[in-house]
Formats: sequence, structure tokens, C-alpha cells
Amino acid sequence: MAAIDFSLYLKFFVGLFAIINPLGLLPVFVSLTGHMQPDERRKTNTTAHIAVMVILMVSMCMGQLILDGFGISLASFRIAGGSLITLIAWSMLQGKLGEVKHNKQEKGELAARESIAVVPLALPLMAGPGAISSSIVYASQKTLPQLFGMFLVVMAFAYCSWLIFRAAPLLFKLMGNTGINVVTRIMGLIMMSLGIEIMVAGIKGVFPGLM
Repeated sequence: MAAIDFSLYLKFFVGLFAIINPLGLLPVFVSLTGHMQPDERRKTNTTAHIAVMVILMVSMCMGQLILDGFGISLASFRIAGGSLITLIAWSMLQGKLGEVKHNKQEKGELAARESIAVVPLALPLMAGPGAISSSIVYASQKTLPQLFGMFLVVMAFAYCSWLIFRAAPLLFKLMGNTGINVVTRIMGLIMMSLGIEIMVAGIKGVFPGLM
């Protein structure tokens, strides 16, 4: 059972890393915080990742209640969530991630706001629809100890992502645009595989006689 739980947590961690793709967001973070002083940049980084943890944990706790309130089955949500994750993954493979996460009108509105830590960094760039959908699906029908373990996974991911953003200027100089693009496409392929797996699980639940 411990091995199964460890596999679940590892898959959830890899899925979050692929969906949120902090390496791919390095150019965005550098551009948004380029005018800030080092202290302000570190504060923005910390605030953004605390917000990501809160959003994902609330999604895991309340997601199933929201589904029940709207009469949506878990299998149907898995199909929808898997489709969304696959769509975002396809955009990552095509190098058009920013166009999926927010449109041009939203870019203009967000740019006018003073605080960028929560919006747009935490939401929707990091804890976007794909990450929220994945969190709800993975946390559904889990026991309390398993849910607590997934909270720890979210915290571990947020810490790793925080470290990456902390070293953003250095990493961006070392990897360059080409390196960032390569990593983004690799993460897109992993993310697409996870999305298809979630869709298959949903199809099995809706049409149990097919598989």
C-alpha cells in the first residue's frame, strides 16, 4: 500500500510540474518583475507561491462538493479535465502557452494592476484551469491520510517552484529562450500523456462496458 501511495504522490507531483511548468514561466516572471528591486521580487515570488498552495488545497478540499452541487459525475469531470489538460499541453508543444492561459483583453486588464503576485502569476498563469482540474481529480475519493499526503506534495512542489523562480534571472541567462522552449515542449508531452490517461479513466467510468 505504501508503494501505491508513493506512486500516487509521485505522479501527482510530476503532473503539477508538467501542468504549471515553472521553468516555462521563467521568461514571464522575469519580464513581470524586471522593474522591481531584489527584495520586491523575492516578496512577489513568495506571495505567488503561497497563493498557489491555497488555491490548489481549496480545490482539493471543496472540488468534490462543488461537483456534487452541480450534479456532475467524477467520470464526466475527468473527461472534461483531461480534455482541458490535453488542450493546454498541445499549446505548449506548439509554443503558444500564453494564448491559452489568458486572452489579449485579460492581458491588458491584468497589466494595469499593481500587484502581480496573485494575479496573473498565481492565477491564472500557475494555478490555472489545468492545475485546478488535475487537483480535483487526483484528490477525489481519497482518504484523509492520502489527502494530507497530497497537501504535502503541493507544498513540496510550491517550494521547488519557489526555488526555481528565486534563481530566475540566473537560469534564464543560462538556458536562454531556446532552452526554455525545449523544456516547455518536453513538459507539454508529459502533460498530454497525463491528460489522456485522465480522459481514459473518465471514459471507463461513463462507459464501463467498453473497456
